Amino acid sequence: MKISRVLSFCAISATVLFGANNLVDKVKQNGMQAIPNSNYELLKLIDDPKDPITDAKVELGKKLYFDPRMSKSSLISCNTCHNLAIGGVDGISAAIGHGWTANPAHLNSPTVYNSAFFKAQFWDGRSPHLADQAQGPVQAGPEMAAPPKLVEERINSIPEYVEEFKFAYGDKVKINFEKITSTIAIFEKTLVTPSRFDDFLNGNDNALTKAEKEGLEVFIDKGCAACHNGIALGGTMQPFQVAGKYKFASLGGFAGDKNGMVKTPTLRNITETAPYFHNGAIWTLKEAIQEMGSTQLGITINDAEAGKIETFLKALKGRKPAMTYPQLPESTSKTPKPDSRM
Repeated sequence: MKISRVLSFCAISATVLFGANNLVDKVKQNGMQAIPNSNYELLKLIDDPKDPITDAKVELGKKLYFDPRMSKSSLISCNTCHNLAIGGVDGISAAIGHGWTANPAHLNSPTVYNSAFFKAQFWDGRSPHLADQAQGPVQAGPEMAAPPKLVEERINSIPEYVEEFKFAYGDKVKINFEKITSTIAIFEKTLVTPSRFDDFLNGNDNALTKAEKEGLEVFIDKGCAACHNGIALGGTMQPFQVAGKYKFASLGGFAGDKNGMVKTPTLRNITETAPYFHNGAIWTLKEAIQEMGSTQLGITINDAEAGKIETFLKALKGRKPAMTYPQLPESTSKTPKPDSRM
């Protein structure tokens, strides 16, 4: 009797384990990847040996990220549009920049969390990596509107910043625009948010509920992983409106890069990053899921199926790095004054 019970328990356990392994294999076969649970393995993915991540660079980059003096008006910081307290976004349809200017193409601010895993930056993919991307918004007229020379003058006029750059890079460091923005990028590389989905792929079968696993199956079976794959579950350039016209395509008129390709947004922390799509025209996950079905896959995703996929997507909410708002160094009499002129 005892032996039969043990055998029954082993059979059930094997079935559960086999089922879990089957799903993990299915996920990996469809190109979806976990954030490594080892810091060593993670650093191999996000670090650059030519400009390695250090505590000093990260802390300096964080200050610059939060510093509104990086903008012409001294009112807008990187955190204004990529607010780390609300999912790395601004929570509005179109980004608002210098002089309360709305983005001319009605583009939505993408999350900065996990951006180190993106293969392309910006909706049109024009930047290949974070160090290059960080230069764009600072200079762009509708965003922070600060010419590189102004940024250099402001940072170099603040003795505490000069000392921190020397501490991070050595006494001979040249504090130019590229060094300033690449330091911001080093901080951004650390904004990685592992989730229960990663725990599941890394071996913890109990990390996802039965309903979340079912939703993951539906997500894959419907073809969503064709674009939302890799570690970022997005972040690559893909053709848009493959199967049908996006119902809000006329809002802003953005058509992607020269080949009509658009960067696929990450699904990590997706419950925190509404509104959705490049122009922020859709406010609920259910509607976004169903619109993607018709626009990209040429299928109808019914309410029940969308609900199951949404249940899975909620499991992608990650654990954020601990964040203390930095105290910024004081300006001096030599620091260029704020300029709100257009």
